[in-house]
Amino acid sequence: MDEREPSVGEVRHLKYLKWLVTILTVTMIGGVLTVVGLLVMQFGALNDIPLPDEIELPDGAKAVAFTQGDDWFAVVTETDEILIFSRATGQIIQTVKIASD
Repeated sequence: MDEREPSVGEVRHLKYLKWLVTILTVTMIGGVLTVVGLLVMQFGALNDIPLPDEIELPDGAKAVAFTQGDDWFAVVTETDEILIFSRATGQIIQTVKIASD
């Protein structure tokens, strides 16, 4: 086999390519760290929403699921009802019955 020495131009192009790959790697690592940081900050902000210490459900109602909005929160019960509460007063503002087919 005939092995030849790389020319000066080839060596320069390889050094240039090496720098480009290094810069791209650093940029990608910085981007991933930025995205992870933003996600952590956003998930941390979810804990800032105040909720009451206790939610009083109507007699016999048992909670199955919970969700919330800006000024309300809702509890889904075993009897397929959605009870929507005011975040400010803690009182039920709407009851929605889920119809089964």
